Amino acid sequence: MFRVESVTRCALREYNGDMDFTHQLVLFVVSLVANTFSALAGGGAGLIQLPALLFLGLPFGVALATHKVASVALGVGATMRHAREKKLDYRFAAFLLAAGLPGVVLGASLILHVPDRIATTALGLLTIGLGVYSWLHEELGQVQETRHRGRRGMALGGLVLFGLGFLNGSLTSGTGLFVTLWLVRWFGLDYKRAVTYVLILVGMFWNGAGALTLGMLGDIRWSWLPALLLGSLLGGYAGAHLAIMRGNRLIKRTFEVVTILVGLKLMVG
Repeated sequence: MFRVESVTRCALREYNGDMDFTHQLVLFVVSLVANTFSALAGGGAGLIQLPALLFLGLPFGVALATHKVASVALGVGATMRHAREKKLDYRFAAFLLAAGLPGVVLGASLILHVPDRIATTALGLLTIGLGVYSWLHEELGQVQETRHRGRRGMALGGLVLFGLGFLNGSLTSGTGLFVTLWLVRWFGLDYKRAVTYVLILVGMFWNGAGALTLGMLGDIRWSWLPALLLGSLLGGYAGAHLAIMRGNRLIKRTFEVVTILVGLKLMVG
């Protein structure tokens, strides 16, 4: 009992006080590593970053809101690199935003009031399934083959994106990975182009909307953000650079590894 109470008091002291340089350095390194792999795979930064915030003493709601704000910098860093390639279809990008943003806001509005243990376990199984599916389909996402761009295909694709936006707003890890595979499997993008859309649109705009909603309804730990933002920004740029330089094969393999790790993390808790 004494040990539990001592640990709890330590956590509360950490939460109530500002972080010293050592903790900021730890957060920076964690954020840099997490977001580099996330930018390369198309999602999964929360696998490392969110548990680190919880371990250092933040309550779940505050940790989630703080993580969402930091994740926006991942999108900014990746955008800085991908913008030089000039390969975005802006009409398609607008469609992804219009379909997903309402789901993000709805999910972020509900998550602070809903226990998510069962949901995260189920999501963990599904996320592992993404990696296994990609691994079993060797040529998936290696060449772009545009499809399902008619009215019916876009409607169904947008409905799924709304659902993925809801997951992005309400859960913590791996939802960008779902969007990546959906863009590859349904719309026929190759992995490199799909990751580009995910990092820019999900990273900046979906996560930005989620962070804004959570910030309005809950709390953000602002003193922890400098290290997280810097790590996310640099990690996003570094991961995007690797993705552009090394191509679809490396992205595919990284995607498969990250999805399985994220899925296991969600199941274990």
